[in-house]
Amino acid sequence: MVYFEGMDTDAGSGPILTVIGPWDSQVAFTAVHAGHDLRAEVREQMVLDEATRYREEDPHSDRLGAGLGSGMVMHRSRFEVDLNRPRSSCVYYSPEDCWGLQVWKQGRLPEEIAARSRQVHDAWYRELEQRIALLSARGPFVVFDLHTYNHRRDGPDAEPAPPEENPDVNVGTGSLDRQPWSPVVDAFLEAMSAPVIPATGRRLDVRENVRFWGRNEPRWVHRRFPDTACVLALEFKKTFMDEWTGQVDEEHLAQLAEALAGTVPAVTAALHTVRVPTP
Repeated sequence: MVYFEGMDTDAGSGPILTVIGPWDSQVAFTAVHAGHDLRAEVREQMVLDEATRYREEDPHSDRLGAGLGSGMVMHRSRFEVDLNRPRSSCVYYSPEDCWGLQVWKQGRLPEEIAARSRQVHDAWYRELEQRIALLSARGPFVVFDLHTYNHRRDGPDAEPAPPEENPDVNVGTGSLDRQPWSPVVDAFLEAMSAPVIPATGRRLDVRENVRFWGRNEPRWVHRRFPDTACVLALEFKKTFMDEWTGQVDEEHLAQLAEALAGTVPAVTAALHTVRVPTP
């Protein structure tokens, strides 16, 4: 894989993002909430404890895309900038913006710091547009927008959330014009639910728009590339880790990544059936 380290906006805080691979096929991934890093000035303002912050991020979502070859990974925490929200609301100012959590000293992030966080949002979408333009120039394409989600919010010793309302993989297609892309979505649903996952001894429960429908990134891509883009917002339930301790079942995580990579042939074949409007 080829890695491109994205720009930094704060000395010592590390790169904003990494671009992985050549982007020479029609299937790629993004992991907008994989990051845990913070700029120094953001860290200085934060009172939220690290364990809670980590639990509300999407740890290891980037690793789910390990077998896909091309992707983009955000290294900054969603508590610095949330790429899955529009630029106007991508920074959490107050508890009302982020599940009632008390995040900042004096209850609110200063505007001058928030303005610099919005520059991170700009950098991500500027890079993403360049990469996706390469895909679009070749025809219809799919982006897997990778996320993970909690299902034990009542505590480590409480019963998990009901599986009827919490599939192993939620496929969000809320901003997708479903009709022309039905072959692609259906191919993914079938391929992702086909293999037995050794860690659980069963097939994955993969359903569409049960808990999540996709947010800013899918909408953004679909608006800019309406004739060629199919973004699937994939929320993986955190069955591969303990969401309270952060401990990961490495074999289970690797099996999920393998299952995701295994959908590419079926998805690619379905892409060939999509008819792009002629100018």
